[in-house]
Amino acid sequence: MSSRTSKLLPAWGPSGHTSPTWSEARQLAFDCAAPLAPVEVPLSSAAGRTLTRDVAALQELPHYDSSAMDGWAISGCGPWVITDKRKFLLPGSAGVIATGGLVPAGATSILRKESGEIHQDAAGNTLLRLNDTAKHGEPGQGRHIRPAGEEAAAGEVLIPAGTELNPGHVALAAVAGHDHLQVRGKPLVGIVLTGSEVVTAGVPEPGHVRDAFGPQLGLVISLLGGTPAGSVRIGDSYGEWLTALGGSETLPGPRPDVTITTGGTGCSGTDHFRNAVAALGGHLLLDGIAMRPGHPAVLAGLPDGRFVVGLPGNPLAAMMALISIGAPLLDALGGRSLSAVGQVTSAADVDPCPGRTSLIPFRLIEGLAFPVPHTGPGMLRGLAAADGVMAVPPGGLLSGETVSVLPLPWTESNNTILSTANRGRSTTWHA
Repeated sequence: MSSRTSKLLPAWGPSGHTSPTWSEARQLAFDCAAPLAPVEVPLSSAAGRTLTRDVAALQELPHYDSSAMDGWAISGCGPWVITDKRKFLLPGSAGVIATGGLVPAGATSILRKESGEIHQDAAGNTLLRLNDTAKHGEPGQGRHIRPAGEEAAAGEVLIPAGTELNPGHVALAAVAGHDHLQVRGKPLVGIVLTGSEVVTAGVPEPGHVRDAFGPQLGLVISLLGGTPAGSVRIGDSYGEWLTALGGSETLPGPRPDVTITTGGTGCSGTDHFRNAVAALGGHLLLDGIAMRPGHPAVLAGLPDGRFVVGLPGNPLAAMMALISIGAPLLDALGGRSLSAVGQVTSAADVDPCPGRTSLIPFRLIEGLAFPVPHTGPGMLRGLAAADGVMAVPPGGLLSGETVSVLPLPWTESNNTILSTANRGRSTTWHA
C-alpha cells in the first residue's frame, strides 16, 4: 500500500447495519488517511502552500555593499576627482553609481545626485563638489551605503516551516537564492461524472438532466485544498465504471490520490460503485451515513493507496456528502487539522428526523441561522443562496437553540460562521 494511506479502517455501515452518525463519518474520513509526503515546487507555484522546511538565506542579504541612492561613490573629503575605475577608489576620488550598484572598495559614503555638481578645475580635471542644496553634514561617513548582511546573515532562517506562503514570502525566498521550496503535499483529485441521462449543454428534454457537477466540482475541490486532475464522463455500465476507477487510461498525468464519483452509490441495477471497488481489490471504509440528504455516500480505499469518494447523484445530496466526508479526507491528506465546526443560534424550529442528522443550508442574518427554502436533495436554489450548513441533530431543533454549522467552501472566510475560538480545530459533537 502507498505511504499516503496508512490507516485503512474497518467499514462502517455495510448493508443491513447501522450507518455512522454525521460526526462519526467526518472523523472517520479524516482518520483513515495520512498526510501526503512533502513536495518540491517552483517558486511560481509556492504561494498558498504550506512550507515544510525552513527557508534560510543562502548568502548574506544583501550579498554586497550597495548604494541606496543615485549619485557618486566617494572616498575621503572633497572636492573629488571623477574616475572611471569601478572597483577601487583612492582618497579624494569619486565614481558615478546607481541605486543598488556595487560600492567600490575604498568608498566612504555615497553623495546623492541632488547634492553634487561637476565642474572643471584650472588644470582641466573633472571634479565633483557639493552644491548649494547639499544638506548640512553631507556626506556623512557610511551615508547611503547598504552594508552586506544588513537584512540577513548567511544561513539565517527567513521563513520558518509551517508558514502558509504569500507572495511576499515567495519574493523573499527568491532574493535569498532559492528556486524551489518544500511544501506540504496537496492531494490530486480526479472526477468521474456518471449518468447516461446527463446532458452538458442547453435545456434538457424530459428524462434528461443538465450536468450540475462538471462546471463547478473542480473549483470546489480547489477550495477544499485539493488539486483537480481533470474529469472523465461515463455512462451507466459496469465496464465503464471499472475502467474509470482503474485509472490507467481515463485521466491524463499521474494517478490521483482521490477519485470523486457522482452517482452510482444507490442499490439499483445501474449503481456499480461497490462492485467496481470490490473488483479492483478495494475496501469500503464507509458505506452510508446517518444524515439527510446525502445518506448513500460511500468512501473506499484501493490497494494502491488511492481513495474513492462516492457522491450521491442528486446535486444537493452530493454537495452535503462532499463537505461531510470529502473535505475531511482532503484535510488529512493535505496535513491540515479537521475543519472546524462552529456554533450558531437557530432562528427557526426544525422538525426531528429520527436516526439522522439533517443538513440544512442557511442564511446568516444578524447572527442568526435562517434555513433557506428549496433544499430538496435534487435542488440547488437554496444552496446557491446559503452561507453555510446547519447540522441539526436527529431530535430536531427549537428556535433560540444553538446548532452546529459548517461554512460552505466558497464562504469559508466568513468569520461569523466559525468563531475565532473554533477556527482551525475540530469541535467534538455527537449527532
